[in-house]
Amino acid sequence: MTTVKVKKLDPNAKLPTYGTQFSAGADLYALTDALTIAPGETAFVHTGLSLEIPEGLVGLVYARSGLASKRGLAPANKVGVVDSDYRGEIIVALHNHSALPQTIERGERVAQIVFAPYVPARFELSETLEETARGTGGFGSTGSN
Repeated sequence: MTTVKVKKLDPNAKLPTYGTQFSAGADLYALTDALTIAPGETAFVHTGLSLEIPEGLVGLVYARSGLASKRGLAPANKVGVVDSDYRGEIIVALHNHSALPQTIERGERVAQIVFAPYVPARFELSETLEETARGTGGFGSTGSN
């Protein structure tokens, strides 16, 4: 377990919580007053929190499965990336994929954040790449489904 420092930017902000002992993602809560998102629209949902993510980790903001599957609400960018040097507010760009307006209430769980290690890369220009059996086969090239 690692420690992530959290700064409340608003006294009403709620700290992230884990639903169970073995949950990978910690729930993020809406600080916003009731907010209705029209079908096909995206709204910025404030959490009122800023994080100090340890160097070598990244915060990945994912959809909450129930919110996405039952109400069609998920992060607009699919997975939000919070770098360890970012100190601004965590804001969830929530998109309504459903055909109905959806209302987010203050204190509602709107997304989850997972902390993961990452490996920075050094890019090296090359005229050739090692050959593989797959080669340049892209979208759908490994099977019929």
